[in-house]
Amino acid sequence: MISSTIWRLSVVIGGLTLAAAPVRAQLALPGAAPSQEAGAATTAPKPKKSGSAAKADKSGKAAKAALKSAPGAESIDGRPLMLNGKAGLLQISGRGDTLQIDKLSLAGEGVSDAAQRCVLNIVGEKPIMAISDGRPDGLERYHAEVPACPFAFDVVDGAVLVPAQITACVFKAADCQTSPSGLWGPDGTTLGADAAAIGKRRTEAENAMAHALHALEERAKDNSDAAALVRDQSGFTGERDDICRDYVQEAEHGFCAASVTAARAALLEARLAAFSGPERKGAKSDKSAKADKAAKHKKAKPAEGAEADKPQ
Repeated sequence: MISSTIWRLSVVIGGLTLAAAPVRAQLALPGAAPSQEAGAATTAPKPKKSGSAAKADKSGKAAKAALKSAPGAESIDGRPLMLNGKAGLLQISGRGDTLQIDKLSLAGEGVSDAAQRCVLNIVGEKPIMAISDGRPDGLERYHAEVPACPFAFDVVDGAVLVPAQITACVFKAADCQTSPSGLWGPDGTTLGADAAAIGKRRTEAENAMAHALHALEERAKDNSDAAALVRDQSGFTGERDDICRDYVQEAEHGFCAASVTAARAALLEARLAAFSGPERKGAKSDKSAKADKAAKHKKAKPAEGAEADKPQ
């Protein structure tokens, strides 16, 4: 297990000015049908679905197909990834349910003095493994049990997206705190030539997101979970701006916005597929459930003006 290994933490703390010489320290941390015959009984034909229901089912099937084509770990295999295209280093190899983190470097700031900058190079006697959590939000998700800084990430095309951490990762021995949250992708200064291709990717993601949202709006009419998801969509643009604000030269290439949009489209498609799945076929809509409850209540209630039977 990772926690049983001895981790070496290389720490570089630099001053605010270029003239200050960096202080280097080496710290050792503990492991953190056949046709019917004549006279045979016939089966009643299934009723046709309404227009909105048919559209929703069709959208659900399209969502499932899109999920199968979502990028996998092969899109990041061996590629050096940087947080916001500029800081730290994350290099992953492998495919399938278990990946290996070959390099992990986290940039942060001092605990005792936030003005100081530090870099944590995390290596171990055994490789850091990332274990699959499936596709809970449409994309391949993995988690890595890094001592003092465990984190999960979703794989987008050529990058990984780490959700916001509840607390910072604090390495007291190194007087350094950091967070892996954000988009880890290629060096932002190298993406200018790919702006057209990236723009096409974003357009495809925007269209997929709009298609899934339209189908969810149809389901939201009688499904509270779908309605909540539709309401939540209104805050997506602001969330994307927050994630991508610091990505290097984002205004020139738009790589971060394209990646985050693709992740959102995958999430909506995953939710739509779940609403359209076989486990939902026997489930009643919110309106149907309320109607059944009202009918049972009305049946149990005695008719108005009727007198109860009295014993003779």
